[in-house]
Amino acid sequence: MSNRPGNFIWYELMTSDANVAARFYAAVVGWYIAPQADPQAAAAGRDYRMIGRSDGGQAGGVLQLTAGMMAAGAGSAWVSYLQVADVPATTRAIEADGGAVHMSMSLPVGDIAMVSDPMGTVFYVMRPVPPPGRPDAVSDVFDTKIVGRACWNELVSPDAARALAFYAKHFGFESNEKMPMGPMGDYHFIDHGGVRVGAIMQTHKDLPLKGWLTYFRVDSVAASTRAIETEGGRVLMGPHQVPGGDWIVVATDPQGAVFGVAGDKGE
Repeated sequence: MSNRPGNFIWYELMTSDANVAARFYAAVVGWYIAPQADPQAAAAGRDYRMIGRSDGGQAGGVLQLTAGMMAAGAGSAWVSYLQVADVPATTRAIEADGGAVHMSMSLPVGDIAMVSDPMGTVFYVMRPVPPPGRPDAVSDVFDTKIVGRACWNELVSPDAARALAFYAKHFGFESNEKMPMGPMGDYHFIDHGGVRVGAIMQTHKDLPLKGWLTYFRVDSVAASTRAIETEGGRVLMGPHQVPGGDWIVVATDPQGAVFGVAGDKGE
């Protein structure tokens, strides 16, 4: 991927139990999550752990929620990061457009802000700082085809039309095609930088989902489904095949964070 504003550049699991999450996602996706906090994060008083892929790269991070965070209303969830060129300018524009800013901070890895769109969907914006000695480094956490990475970003919104306009205005998303889904409305595909990165759809009484939903690519959806059920998760939808040939499952992990897996059906 390029360093294009609007890219999905990081995925973060906020969880009430990082150790249980580590065992769960190892079985379901094949990741490695350390049994203790990253040393730099621990020195700053935070329990933050990187998600390791089998190819040696990183799939995202895990934030262990503190008692104070949970008392303030934080719960287990996957949260996406979108790249921007200027965090303060972006947050001002989001607020002016009916969104909200919940927190912002500057870290060695970049400027970050947690925001929500006008419909209340939470996500992060980030101006990343490349690692020392790698000024041209780009995020590789998203890829439509490679196992172990995020491969689809799906927004279920109470106002799909407004969401399409909001993300087009602030992040350059394009909606060039849609798929009718009967009573559930249209499934609006979203393209960015020439890549189909996901879709936006309307909430529906028969759809137990809301907000941004991240799908991770796996070798075998059947094997991942068995692991979800064996390791304490819960299947919400699927397995079923979608246009393009992939099989998908939407599930919750043992702490209640919603996610999806996509890939070959497998055995």
